Amino acid sequence: MTSSTAVSPEQKRSLVGTLTVIPWVSEPTPEDPGNPMLMVYSLGDGPEGPEAVEEALRAQLEKLGLSIGERLVDLGRDSRIPVTLLVEAEQAVLTLPFMKVQCPVPPEWERAAHTKGQVYLIFAVRPWPEAVPGKEVPAETLRDFVNGEGMLEGSAHCLAPVLRVRT
Repeated sequence: MTSSTAVSPEQKRSLVGTLTVIPWVSEPTPEDPGNPMLMVYSLGDGPEGPEAVEEALRAQLEKLGLSIGERLVDLGRDSRIPVTLLVEAEQAVLTLPFMKVQCPVPPEWERAAHTKGQVYLIFAVRPWPEAVPGKEVPAETLRDFVNGEGMLEGSAHCLAPVLRVRT
C-alpha cells in the first residue's frame, strides 16, 4: 500500500484541479532494487470539470515539451525540459514550472532511486478522483488504474535523474 500527496490547496482553483503524486517501486530481486516510479495525476476537480482538466493538463505537459503516449523522454539527456527530482531523507521533491510537490517515499523506494540514479515518471492525463491524498491506496487499486484501458497510452512518460543534497 502507498498513499498519495496533494501538491497544494491552491491547485483546486487551477484548471488542472488538485494535482497529486503517488510513489511505488516494482518488485525487487536480490540483484535489483526494483524500479522506482512516481505518478502525477489530477483528482479531476478543476472548476470546469474532468474533461477540461484532461485538456489543461495535456496542454501543460506539451508546453513543457513532453509528448503524450508517444515516447519515453530521458530528462538526463534532454535538459531543455524543466523537471527536477530531489530524493533525500525518505522524501521526493518534484519540481515543474506549474507545480512543486514534496512527498514521503518508503525506504525501499529511496534505495531504488539512489541505486538506479533515475525515477520513471508518469504524468497521467486521465483524472483519478478515487485516490484522495492522505488515504492509503492498495497496490491492487493502483495496478488497476495504471493498467486501465488507455491510461498509459494517454500519459506522458519520462526518466528523471535523481538529485541529492551535497554535503
